[in-house]
Amino acid sequence: MTIPFLDLGAAYRELQPEIDAAVQRVLASGWYILGPEVDAFEAEWAEFCGAEHAVGLANGLDALTLALKALDIGAGDEVIVPSNTYIATWLAVSAVGATPVPVEPDPATHNIDPTLIEAAITEWTKAILPVHLYGQPADLDPILEIARRHDLAVVEDAAQAHDARYKGRKIGSHGDVVCWSFYPGKNLGALGDAGAVTTNRAGIAERIRLLRNYGSREKYVNEVQGANSRLDPIQAAVLRVKLAHLEEWTERRRTLAAAYQEGLKGSDLVLPSVPSWAEPAWHLYVVRTQKRSELQAHLADKGIGSLIHYPIPPHMQSAYGSLGIEPDALPLARRLADEVLSLPMGPQLTVKDVWGVIEMTGPRE
Repeated sequence: MTIPFLDLGAAYRELQPEIDAAVQRVLASGWYILGPEVDAFEAEWAEFCGAEHAVGLANGLDALTLALKALDIGAGDEVIVPSNTYIATWLAVSAVGATPVPVEPDPATHNIDPTLIEAAITEWTKAILPVHLYGQPADLDPILEIARRHDLAVVEDAAQAHDARYKGRKIGSHGDVVCWSFYPGKNLGALGDAGAVTTNRAGIAERIRLLRNYGSREKYVNEVQGANSRLDPIQAAVLRVKLAHLEEWTERRRTLAAAYQEGLKGSDLVLPSVPSWAEPAWHLYVVRTQKRSELQAHLADKGIGSLIHYPIPPHMQSAYGSLGIEPDALPLARRLADEVLSLPMGPQLTVKDVWGVIEMTGPRE
């Protein structure tokens, strides 16, 4: 038995004729920076997400960083972030000169706990940055309500939430800005780095368009200090091909997740908990166990891949040592980092593959 954690080549092989044709179209066009291919993807992605605007960018971290810049968040400001997330969420806050203020997760969903946010707000707080971790939506209604009362922006990190739904509505336009990564391993993945933002605020979209292109609308005329963060047309063309298949691929993921939930019921693993209002995109299928090392080694011995998302929480990284946050100050983030394990998940896996994983996961209670 050999079941990889994720086989990116299988996704390409499934769509190879379409992807090859899209890439050849761009190569033949002679248009290699921005242009009609990027414009077309932006329009299609905005429509898919139910947003009025989409802006293609070089990667997901730039999406977060430029979103914060567009909201005039910078030095001296604070941004509330989850304690349990990939470090990119925090890095974007630091990149604009602001300070990340971590809030612990809901132990059931692993997403930021809305009931803990208000206590973290200070006079310097400018935004709340929830993450839709593993492809499961954060509880947005209470987050948005807190933000409205305190006049704060909401910037969503949706890097893992392509085609996820919150209370029946696709993630993509609930907050002020929604930030996307199209890293190859994402549910909608490019063949390299790529990212975007979606928003219903025309002014924010226009400012991010300005920031992504050296702060320039007109060549050699620079209005602000911008960056070079433009979605590549070849990646845009690949994303357009994959976008046409995304909903079908999401349904495959949901079928696999349902098999895991059924097959692992009664095991000694803590399984994902899904609120009634959430329709996850199942970017990852994450279980918890205090015997993670043993389980991961056992699966590897049987030819089954797995990964840890994420082994070291941001506050325990040396990159954030200057914040002076003690390891045990955020105990739930630390505990999750010690216990979580992501099992194989992806639209090219079969239900038979998943049952093979289930059979090898160890003892039942």
